[in-house]
Amino acid sequence: MAEYQEPILGLQMALAMGIKDLDVYGDSQLIINQLLEEYEVKKEDLVSYHTQARQILDRLDTVKLQHIPSSPNKMVDALENLAATLALEAKEDMTIPVCDTWVVTPSEEESA
Repeated sequence: MAEYQEPILGLQMALAMGIKDLDVYGDSQLIINQLLEEYEVKKEDLVSYHTQARQILDRLDTVKLQHIPSSPNKMVDALENLAATLALEAKEDMTIPVCDTWVVTPSEEESA
């Protein structure tokens, strides 16, 4: 279930930010292929999660879903952890600033 909760939260955040064109990278090949509708969802307890994710995907203009193995993929791991951390109660609101620049660049960090 957690494998579905993470992309659902990320997709909801994208919609909330007005993003309609999205590249989605995930480390679960099963979930990515289920979302691409190449694999059938066989576990009954995952059907509602799959349905919710597909409903959100259908609200986007363009979506590219791609599997990336987890070990070399630090960005996906960080985003999954962020999505899990941001799982809020229905009554809670949170504003998340999004930044695509480094406070300390990786090269400066290595030399310190």
